[in-house]
Amino acid sequence: MNAHPVTPTPDFPGRPPGIKPVTFNLLVESAITLMQQSGCAPSVAEVATHAGVSRATAYRCFPSKGAMLSIMVSQSLGPMRTFASEHVGGKDRVMDLLTRSFPRLSKHEATLRTAVQISLEQQALSKAGLLKETPYRRGHRIQILDKALEPLKSQLPQDIYSQLHKSLSVVYGVEIFIVLKDIWNEKNKHVLDTMLWMADALIEAALAQAKERKKTRFKQKD
Repeated sequence: MNAHPVTPTPDFPGRPPGIKPVTFNLLVESAITLMQQSGCAPSVAEVATHAGVSRATAYRCFPSKGAMLSIMVSQSLGPMRTFASEHVGGKDRVMDLLTRSFPRLSKHEATLRTAVQISLEQQALSKAGLLKETPYRRGHRIQILDKALEPLKSQLPQDIYSQLHKSLSVVYGVEIFIVLKDIWNEKNKHVLDTMLWMADALIEAALAQAKERKKTRFKQKD
């Protein structure tokens, strides 16, 4: 197995102190491999066995299934967590992000689907007062999209920008795979086409709304 390094970011500190990089990366790769094979999140003990690492070491890296899943998702997203587009315009940057992210989202679809499943399960347990670990929380897309949308902040009023940001977070993620592939039986190419179409429509709608608001204010001043 080839272990790929897990790049630390502000929202993901990386391996715990005292754990060798090769050991940490091996555990992460083992967790991802087991999930891709079974379609569900493995236990920390199963990951340790697959990687040939002691359970004690595995639990130091993954103190809970939620913590393990968080690291797996971070690894699955990889360079998308620090995505930087060469495009100047906000719309072009978003379309670039979606296009370049899609192969990775598709490759790690099983991991990302399981993240949704675990998040929903833990939310239900938390509401019932039965969750016994720190809940897994998703949210990488918020920062990723905010960076891509940066040029539009000066073009849009805050409320319209916020609405666009939230709307695009529905488009950018594994949820669109679940709806279009499971319900509509679409292939990956059509999923990407729909993702780009929706993003384009949302951005154009936000720009049009901002333009209309500005026009209305000018009329009121006159």
